[in-house]
Amino acid sequence: MIVLSVATTPLPHESTQQAIGYPTLFLLVLIGALVPVVPTGALVSSAAVVAFHQTAPFALLLVFVVASVAAFLGDVALYWLGRRGMGSKNGSRWLEAIRRRAPEDRLARAQEKLDDHGVTVLVLSRLVPAGRLPVMLACLLAKMPLRRFARGNLPACLAWAVTYQLIGILGGSLFDEPWEGVLAAVVLTLLISVVPSVWRRIRSA
Repeated sequence: MIVLSVATTPLPHESTQQAIGYPTLFLLVLIGALVPVVPTGALVSSAAVVAFHQTAPFALLLVFVVASVAAFLGDVALYWLGRRGMGSKNGSRWLEAIRRRAPEDRLARAQEKLDDHGVTVLVLSRLVPAGRLPVMLACLLAKMPLRRFARGNLPACLAWAVTYQLIGILGGSLFDEPWEGVLAAVVLTLLISVVPSVWRRIRSA
């Protein structure tokens, strides 16, 4: 209901959107990478819808740059905190948060894929819903150096930003009003994140 009320509110002037929107997008994606409860994919898609309806020539490019940089910095920071937790006698709350969101079966599959494909599996983990943290934890357990993780994670964040931005562009192109495109993009990204987990539960049942 909150999304609908926000989406139906008239959008401010483009200059105001840009002055507020890009820093907000950066902070929310960064926080979402560190505290994985924020639907960052929906944020990027919604920002892409708004940028699609703007007249500024580089609006979509700025959304891509801001989202990918924020995601990359957030992932690297979380991995660094996880490495500190691995080396600490008492661990850390960040490492514990990663462990809680990485079920044993997914962690086992992530470790197998990491052994078979190396850091290239990071790209897929960013695109698969709930796939990022099990692979990150597998990298931590394998004691992968931060620099190597960062090199593999950079293309992963770029691919992630492109994917969710394309979803936003699709939503923006289907509707004349930006709020309609935002609503469509949010619903689509939420479906993408929910459907795989529902399908896994159906198969296991």
